[in-house]
Amino acid sequence: MQSALSIKNLKKTYAAGTKALNGVSLEIKQGDFFALLGPNGAGKTTIIGIVTSLVTKTEGEVSVFGIDIDKEPEASRAAIGLVPQEINFDYFGKCLDIVVNVAGYYGIPRSIAVPRAEQIFKDLGLYEKRFMPAMTLSGGMKRRLMIARALIHEPKLLLLDEPTAGVDVELRRGMWDYLTSLTKRGVTILLTTHYLEEAEQLCKNVAIIHKGTIIASGSMKEVLGHLKTERVLLDLLKPITQEQMKTLSTLASYEPKCVDDTTIEIEIGEGRTLSGAVTALDAHGFLVQTVRPKSGRLEEVFMNLTRDPA
Repeated sequence: MQSALSIKNLKKTYAAGTKALNGVSLEIKQGDFFALLGPNGAGKTTIIGIVTSLVTKTEGEVSVFGIDIDKEPEASRAAIGLVPQEINFDYFGKCLDIVVNVAGYYGIPRSIAVPRAEQIFKDLGLYEKRFMPAMTLSGGMKRRLMIARALIHEPKLLLLDEPTAGVDVELRRGMWDYLTSLTKRGVTILLTTHYLEEAEQLCKNVAIIHKGTIIASGSMKEVLGHLKTERVLLDLLKPITQEQMKTLSTLASYEPKCVDDTTIEIEIGEGRTLSGAVTALDAHGFLVQTVRPKSGRLEEVFMNLTRDPA
C-alpha cells in the first residue's frame, strides 16, 4: 500500500540556532489514524508546518501520496487538509461562507461547494449554525468549523494539530466518531494531542517525539509494549466484604487498590502474573468476572520515555 505521508531524515534548524528536528523519519500508510505525540516544543508542529510548506526544512525528504513537496508543492498541498492549533478564521464571517470561500482556492465552484459544505456541517452538528457569524459559536463549535474548512476540498490526508484543545468531553466524542468514519472511507489522519487516553483508543499507530527525535514508533500495541508493568482492573461477581478487605494484604506485591466495592486494581509484570493474582484472590473468595486493562497506559509509556534523567 502506498504511503500517505513519507518523511525521511527530516531536519530543521531555525535562524536563531534552535534545532527543532534531528533527522525524523516516518511512514504513514493510507487510511491510517496515526498519533504523533510529544511534549510542548518537541517538534510536532514543526513537522506539520514543513509537510504543509508553511515551514522551510533544513534537510530531508517529504512526500504526500508519492508527491514530493519540493518538486510539486501545489499538488501536495491539494491532498492535505490542515486543522491548526490556533483558530484563524474571520470571526465576523458567516460559517458557511468561511468554508465555501476556502473551496474557491481549490477551484471548486460554488454550486458544488455549498451542498458539500452543508453536508459536512450536518455531519459535524453545525448545520443550524451555518448562517451565523463565527464569533457566536462556542469554543467546541469553532474547532468543528475548522475541521469543516479543512475537509471542503476532500483531502486524502487530514492533519489535526491539537484539534480538541479546550473542547468538552461530549463534543470530543462526537468529533472522534466522525473522524474515525473518515478513515473508514480511506482518509488518512495524522493527529497531535495532549489527550493521550484518546490517542490510545483511537489510533492504530503512534510515534513519540522528544527534543526533535523520534524515541518510539510502531503500532499502538508495540509502543505499549515498552511498559514493564501494567495496571489491570478486575471486575468481581460480588461486592467485597469487610473480611475480604483484610485479606488484600496477602497480595501486597500486586499493589492492590479497591476502585469500588466490585472492582480491584492490581499491577502485573516482573514475576507478578495475572493468573497468579486471580488464583490468590479466588482462594480468599473473590470471584473475578472480567479482566480489563486500565486506561492511561499510553500516558505511562509517554512519561517514562520523555522524562529527563535526574
